[in-house]
Amino acid sequence: MGDKEPLLQMSGIHKSFPGVHALSGVHFRLFPGEVHALMGENGAGKSTLIKVLTGVYQADRGQIRLGDRYIRPHSPLEAQAMGISTVYQEVNLCPNLSVAENIFIGREPRRFGKIRWKEMNEQARRLLEERLHLQIDVTQPVSAYSVAIQQLVAIARALNISAKVLILDEPTSSLDRSEVEQLFSVMRKLRDDGLAILFVTHFLDQVYEISDRITVLRNGKLIGEYMTLELPRLELVAHMIGKELEELEELPKEEFRPGDSDRKTFEAIGVGRKGSVEPFDLHIGKGEIVGFAGLLGSGRTEAARILFGADRADQGRFRVLEEETFIHSPRQAIDRGIAFCSENRKTEGIIDELSVRENIIAALQASQGWFRTISRKRQEELADEYIRALNIYPPNPEIPVKNLSGGNQQKVLLARWLLTHPKLLILDEPTRGIDVGAKAEIQKLILSLAREGMSVLFISSELEEVVRISHRIAVMRDRRKVKEIEGEDLSRERVMQAIAGG
Repeated sequence: MGDKEPLLQMSGIHKSFPGVHALSGVHFRLFPGEVHALMGENGAGKSTLIKVLTGVYQADRGQIRLGDRYIRPHSPLEAQAMGISTVYQEVNLCPNLSVAENIFIGREPRRFGKIRWKEMNEQARRLLEERLHLQIDVTQPVSAYSVAIQQLVAIARALNISAKVLILDEPTSSLDRSEVEQLFSVMRKLRDDGLAILFVTHFLDQVYEISDRITVLRNGKLIGEYMTLELPRLELVAHMIGKELEELEELPKEEFRPGDSDRKTFEAIGVGRKGSVEPFDLHIGKGEIVGFAGLLGSGRTEAARILFGADRADQGRFRVLEEETFIHSPRQAIDRGIAFCSENRKTEGIIDELSVRENIIAALQASQGWFRTISRKRQEELADEYIRALNIYPPNPEIPVKNLSGGNQQKVLLARWLLTHPKLLILDEPTRGIDVGAKAEIQKLILSLAREGMSVLFISSELEEVVRISHRIAVMRDRRKVKEIEGEDLSRERVMQAIAGG
């Protein structure tokens, strides 16, 4: 940035929550006239840093300097008054109000207590046209316009209150390519006007297209600040994941072959969902483990939810055991022998107040229908069988599942779906947040299920884990499946290169 002084400096920021040190001595600089990307995986501390900056949280230690004065905002409204405005992924506008009303809400031009509508509409029109090159009817309800236009209206509102710092938090997540281009055009103009823009996204291609500088956080710590043009994509991925390429030692991998993979258990052909995942092909053979790899936000989970029918595909088709079929809902997926363990163990998995036994038999009972109740004796037999098979501890089927550790809760979820004898088991982050011992047990279980002929789709943000147990890896980037890697090419380096792209 040459001899420019930073407009914003955050120094030695610490923030803790019970049991979690979210930020540890983080430094961050933002210069006028730049787009600065804040990067990091889930749990890196990005959201916490932004919430400290905007007054949602108070830092435990550290200083924030804006211009020539130190600040400590106590609320987003106070931060906004200081010149720090945020436009979130979910646009915070009033859909029933006009564009002009949304821009001037709470600050409408008045005379003798009455709103001067003509003046407000003219000011809104001029602001959009001059600052954002946007020509729309400002008297129309904001709900009449696309999400992209609503994003620009939210930016206009931020500019109208004299923003010095504009924070864009995942602004492109709901936009198509043409809408992203429109937003980027506006961002470049604002940058050229001297505005400081903090850009948070998971899309690597967009980072390299629009940003001037990148700050990387990992596990609540600053990894580094880099000029975008001087940071190769592969190095950025390595900084975010936390493994330098030369440090990625090969993990021992069992030698086993997919059984009868000529007959495909499951196929997705041109399957996609607008605004979620671009159309992709995927096939999984009998006894084959296919891994999904990619950074957070790459589309791994979204693709898995489409395959299970939790989110309905709006294009493409499915085959199960080489027969054409529909999968428009989880019930249809279960009926066709597809099981899904969600990454959201707490909210979409275990049922806290029920016992281990009741959680284990839930999917089987649902598939049979609630009028064909599984007898209590049979429930106990099944629960005992899977508690022994998966080494669930403590081995008591009647205690509330919420009393188990995370690893044992994950085993309960696996037991629930294994009980339905699925043809395809979709596992989304099955080892997240559990200890090393439980993680190894689950990995061994997945390998043994594949040897017995079960097909598995395995999703994990830990590259070592995906490479270790997958026969083949599909790489996702920016909500597209960009590559498949298998055989001798199956290595962390190749996967990271595909993730980085470019």
